[in-house]
Amino acid sequence: MSPLAPVAVALDGPDLVTVTAWAGAAGPYVSTMKVGLETFLRDGDAAVRAAREASGGRDVFLDLKLHDIPTTVAGAARSVAHLEPAYLTVHASGGAAMVRAAVAELPATRVAAVTVLTSLSEDDLAAVGLLGPSLDAARRLAALAVGAGALAVVCSPQEVAAVRAEVGDGIVLITPGVRPAGAAVGDQSRVATPEQALADGADLLVIGRPITGAPDVAVAAAAIAGALAHR
Repeated sequence: MSPLAPVAVALDGPDLVTVTAWAGAAGPYVSTMKVGLETFLRDGDAAVRAAREASGGRDVFLDLKLHDIPTTVAGAARSVAHLEPAYLTVHASGGAAMVRAAVAELPATRVAAVTVLTSLSEDDLAAVGLLGPSLDAARRLAALAVGAGALAVVCSPQEVAAVRAEVGDGIVLITPGVRPAGAAVGDQSRVATPEQALADGADLLVIGRPITGAPDVAVAAAAIAGALAHR
């Protein structure tokens, strides 16, 4: 059996039956199952249990992107601690105290700080008043979050090399916006291929529609895993 690919499959499905089927199909080939906000709000704990069990015990990445005052984020993190996610996302832009609050509640989980959403362009950053360019914003937010105890950082593949240089080794870098060559970009603005993202320093690649939107999820996951194994 080949090593599992460092891929988190985004299980953004229309119902729990579909999410479970996707996890079961992709599980033999990838390391991680990502349960996002849409799925978790609809299916709750059942989504995490299904993702873990159907995939054969793969890591669960709970992608809730918490962003609130520190007390509220602490309570939210505490409320999912029993699910034992390998990763839980918070927004780095919530500030150092907020990140620390999440970290304190989840000592067995890697709190992953989201820097700049991959759907945002440079114009979008300017419109919301975030000092850019995106490369500089991602570096600043990554440094802030790691200083507050985050053990993982989420950034676009186009910023991953700079963020790695900023935070050093030992911090897991997670990159959404990853698309195999020729795949549709969709609503992502700052993307790269899986091979390029890993070469630039990413540790875990978030891939959704190129796998879950394929006619055969298992075949798509196996193809990506095979390409990464031979890069």
